[in-house]
Amino acid sequence: MKKMRRMIDIGIIAVLVVAAIVLLTASLGSRKPNDLSIPVESFEFINQESQPFGLADLEDKVWVAHFMFTNCSTVCPTLTANMAKLQRELQAAGLQAELVSFTVDPEKDTPEALKKYIGKFTDDFDNWHALTGYSFEEMQAFGQQSFKSAIQKDAIGDQVIHGISFYLVDRSGTIVTRYDGQEPPYSKIIKDIKALSR
Repeated sequence: MKKMRRMIDIGIIAVLVVAAIVLLTASLGSRKPNDLSIPVESFEFINQESQPFGLADLEDKVWVAHFMFTNCSTVCPTLTANMAKLQRELQAAGLQAELVSFTVDPEKDTPEALKKYIGKFTDDFDNWHALTGYSFEEMQAFGQQSFKSAIQKDAIGDQVIHGISFYLVDRSGTIVTRYDGQEPPYSKIIKDIKALSR
């Protein structure tokens, strides 16, 4: 009888341990990203449709941002192609998140130029906003203040030096983490967006 009671006790303990492991794994999997905590300063620029678009339009939305320009001869085609792939991954996962591309060459990148450029990578602009309508100096200050990212003109050519990260912004307009935009960890980004969308 004692042996039977002991086996039942061991069985109950085993079930409790397994349940605790499952709960812990589930909570770790849904943990919200919090590597960074940088509030994006208020802005209102112009999108690829020549319409005003700003932080107010992203209120209570999860979004991913990056820097690019249409005349870029190095990293921007890869970054933009990767953003287009992220858009497809979001659609496949049934997730809603906004994508925001800030040009770092606003003098050349008109709304029409941005739409044509992004259009090489996607025909879906429902959740993708390519922004211009500011001076280079304004974008320099904005990039440094809101994204802690330096933006500089190349002294020997027409290129612009800028960061290559994808920035994840939560519903409150706070950057919570960033990823390598040249080799994005898509599954992690999707998992993080799911966590922020709950």
